[in-house]
Amino acid sequence: MRTHAQRANVRKLCILAALVLLAIAAYMTIDVNFSNPKFLRFSMKIRTPKMLSMLVAAFAIGGASIVFQSIIRNNIVTPCLLGMNALYTLVHTLVYFAFGSASLLAMNSNLAFAVDLVIMSATTTFIYGYLFRKTNYNVLYVLLIGTVLSSFFGSLQSTMVRIMDPNEYETLLVELVASFDNINSEIILVCVLLLAALTFSLRRELALLDVITLGRDQATNLGVDYDRCIRRLLIGVTVCIAVATAMVGPISFLGLILANLSRQLLKTYRHSQLVLGSAMIGMLVLVAGQCLVEHVFAYAIPVSVFITIGGGVYFLYLLLRQKKGVS
Repeated sequence: MRTHAQRANVRKLCILAALVLLAIAAYMTIDVNFSNPKFLRFSMKIRTPKMLSMLVAAFAIGGASIVFQSIIRNNIVTPCLLGMNALYTLVHTLVYFAFGSASLLAMNSNLAFAVDLVIMSATTTFIYGYLFRKTNYNVLYVLLIGTVLSSFFGSLQSTMVRIMDPNEYETLLVELVASFDNINSEIILVCVLLLAALTFSLRRELALLDVITLGRDQATNLGVDYDRCIRRLLIGVTVCIAVATAMVGPISFLGLILANLSRQLLKTYRHSQLVLGSAMIGMLVLVAGQCLVEHVFAYAIPVSVFITIGGGVYFLYLLLRQKKGVS
């Protein structure tokens, strides 16, 4: 039997789903000339890949953020602390610094995506698999390692930026800002398959999240291999972020926004509902935001800029609210 709170959450999720569908319909139909078949096909060809990339990115970042916060047991952390954004920035800066903007690595978007994904996934497997065991499965040590690596990657990137050609740097800046305007449609299916395979491989660990959040002792007493589950989930989180970042670029604070809005809206410990709510809120934010960027701001400002500014303000709000609750 469902409780009143569960039924209320189901209604909220249905409303979210309806809003997402409404945002998708608005994005796909606004300013489209349906009387002209050629113009209609051209519009759909341009908008469909962008819309699909937003849905995939929202699912990856929203779901990974909920899982990451539950692992760390802190609601004001974000997966970008693991260093994926800084590593993405470093890789692209290194390519432009060493080979130039006219090189194959810079010009071929499929090859660039493959390089990003392989480097970030390999780094993920080493750092959050091998080093997790070396630190006696201490999640806080792993988080500290990620923070230190973010600073290290940022320092290397800043050093290369200072000595690289100014013209190359100007071209590089376009690559370092997350945008849905120039999405490579050929990699969307690859990202969907990767996320589907990852979700399937982690289905048991995801089903145990409600128990894992009780803590090591309680989860172990209930028969859960706590350390193995945490290691696999942590690797899964970083791979999800790597896929989303390699596809659209780094979007700071998006995960923080989505995860906390989902928790505030649903007020439940059930991660099946929290992950679904976070993903749908992300879809709504990205699709509606991109619609405003294209039809109100005329592509002048990428949607990631608004998310970064809003996320920074929201982060300060969460810090102040948590401090007030403690005091």
